[in-house]
Amino acid sequence: MEILLQGLRAAGEETRMRLLVLCAHAELTVSEIIQILGQSQPRVSRHLKLLCEAGLVDRFQEGSWVYYRIANKSKASLLARYLVDLVPEYDQVVVRDLERLNTIKQARVDAAAEYFKENASRWGEIRSLHVSEEEVEKLLLKAVEGKNVTDFLDIGTGTGRILELFSPHVEFAVGVDSSREMLAYARSAIEEAELRNCQVRLGDMYTLPFAKESQDVVVIHQVLHYAERPLAVIEEARRVLRSNGVLIIADFASHNVDALRTDHAHRQMGFEMKQILNWCDATNLKELSTHVLKGDPLTVNIWVFVANASTDAKGVA
Repeated sequence: MEILLQGLRAAGEETRMRLLVLCAHAELTVSEIIQILGQSQPRVSRHLKLLCEAGLVDRFQEGSWVYYRIANKSKASLLARYLVDLVPEYDQVVVRDLERLNTIKQARVDAAAEYFKENASRWGEIRSLHVSEEEVEKLLLKAVEGKNVTDFLDIGTGTGRILELFSPHVEFAVGVDSSREMLAYARSAIEEAELRNCQVRLGDMYTLPFAKESQDVVVIHQVLHYAERPLAVIEEARRVLRSNGVLIIADFASHNVDALRTDHAHRQMGFEMKQILNWCDATNLKELSTHVLKGDPLTVNIWVFVANASTDAKGVA
């Protein structure tokens, strides 16, 4: 009862309801919210603080920036969504706010498009060396077929494509990346596709910003070859997996394309099938399936594991 009353008290003011609606449509910084509302920074910050304390809005840090978004997993998150749904779409104040929000979102799209334009040739060069992503993605989805997935994590989310792929099949998805530029691109793509159940976060693949046993599915897609310590990444993925949770790894088989190391900052020249199997076995993960997608000159391997109930393995407990 107290949670409900606190939430209603926090939302029971015009500016805070406007904030709630805006945060339901996008992740926003204080400066962006100020642009939309035309109010002072102290006033906006005070309203946001009340909404966060009531569990209606989530606050998270990305470097020097702080983002706000409608709560997804707090005890008051259902109330937050319900209140937003009750706001009439034709309300003139809300209409004006959303028009200003769209201007900010378009600026993000333009910046993301410019970033993609600058880097597309590099990504295209790598894609031309292996099988089509469509083949890979079919097998990734097959790994969660028929499963109830509440919490989904994409390590090294990059452009956010894996979030987009899994969004219809999971309740709540988060992509983590250490590059703010990639996060900006992924955030823009998520908002443009209106993937309300997806978020991105700044994070390190060696120290994920998630509690132990908090995820149902973890994907490491074309990321492990960037790691200086691949086993440590797998151990960290296992730490956040729930018992019977699924880990999916997609990466290159061992190869000798040296340009990937010199021109694209790859730290590993692919992985032997057995190497990944041995690492995961040592991390208390049981093999479910493996797939080999032959390419020229790069072959893509996919490993699917399930987390054993016991957490005695090194680096997991």
